[in-house]
Amino acid sequence: MASILEIKDLHVSVETDQGAKQILKGVDLTIRQGETHAIMGPNGSGKSTLAYAIAGHPRYEVTSGSILLDGEEVLEMSVDERAQAGLFLAMQYPVEIPGVTNANFLRTAKTAIDGEAPAIRTWMKDVKAAMKDLRMDSSFAERNVNEGFSGGEKKRNEILQLELLKPKFAVLDETDSGLDVDALKIVSEGVNRAKENTGLGVLLITHYTRILRYIKPDFVHVFVDGRVAEQGGPELANRLEEEGYDRFLTVEA
Repeated sequence: MASILEIKDLHVSVETDQGAKQILKGVDLTIRQGETHAIMGPNGSGKSTLAYAIAGHPRYEVTSGSILLDGEEVLEMSVDERAQAGLFLAMQYPVEIPGVTNANFLRTAKTAIDGEAPAIRTWMKDVKAAMKDLRMDSSFAERNVNEGFSGGEKKRNEILQLELLKPKFAVLDETDSGLDVDALKIVSEGVNRAKENTGLGVLLITHYTRILRYIKPDFVHVFVDGRVAEQGGPELANRLEEEGYDRFLTVEA
C-alpha cells in the first residue's frame, strides 16, 4: 500500500530578534507516494519553513497541528527517526562537511537508515551507477562532502543521496536555484528516476516554473502569508508564470 504524508492545520513559529514570529498559519496538505506536489509563492510566504518543519529543524517550532506519515506522528520523532521513517530533505544551501568523504557519508547514512550496512560490492556498484547518471566524476566519491563543490555540484550531490537512500518522500527546497540549464536537466532526471524506480512522493518548493518543465507536477499549491491561497493542477503553474503573484498579494493587502 502506498504511503501517505498528511499535514494538518500546521502552525509554525520561528524565533527572531524581535521574538517569536508566526510563519505558517494553518497549512493542510496530503501527499501520496508517486505524486509530485509543487509549492510556489513569493519570498517570505513560508515555503522553506514548511520544509524545515517536516525535517525537524530545531529553530522552527510547531505550535499546533500535526504531520502524519502513514498515521504516525512525525512531530514526535527525532530528525534521524524521520529519515529512517522515509523522509528526505534536499536543502536549498547544502552544507559542507570537512573531513568526511562522500563515500563514507553515503554508506554511513545508508547503514543508519536501513539498520544494517549494505554489501560493499553491490553498494559500490550502485554508487558508481548513480554518479554516472548524474554526470559526476568518480573522484567526487573521495572528496569531502560538498567541500569545494560548485552550486550545481552540491545540488547533484543532494540528488545522489536521494537516489541511493531511497526515501518514501522527498522535500526539495529550491533545488533549482543557481542551476544552469544543463545542471537543471540532470538534477530533474535524477528526481524522475527516483520517482519511477521507488514510487517516490515529491514536495517540490520553487519560485519558478522552469523546473516544472522537467519534473511534471500532479498538483500545484500557492503559498501566500503562511497559508495555501490556491491549489490546482499543472495549469496553475502556467498561470503563475504569466500573471505572477500580484493578485494574491493584492487580496492579502
